Amino acid sequence: MTNLELVLNMLAEVTTKEISKKENPQGLGESIGVAIKGGEVAGNARKEIEEKVGTSIISEENFLDTPERLKKKKKIILEEPVL
Repeated sequence: MTNLELVLNMLAEVTTKEISKKENPQGLGESIGVAIKGGEVAGNARKEIEEKVGTSIISEENFLDTPERLKKKKKIILEEPVL
């Protein structure tokens, strides 16, 4: 993940938190609505940045290749305690 992607992620999280404090959502449905609003702010910022620089700012650095993702998933399953 690049620095710019990280900053946009943080913008979405902080915006969502501030909207949540203002709207005081009750339940999952309202919380999802608040999260969508926070994500829209960061999404709009991303689109504006891309318009100004003339290229996508989303990198491929944040995607795991399939074998590693499966290895991590398998590791998590194996590490869960057996009841």
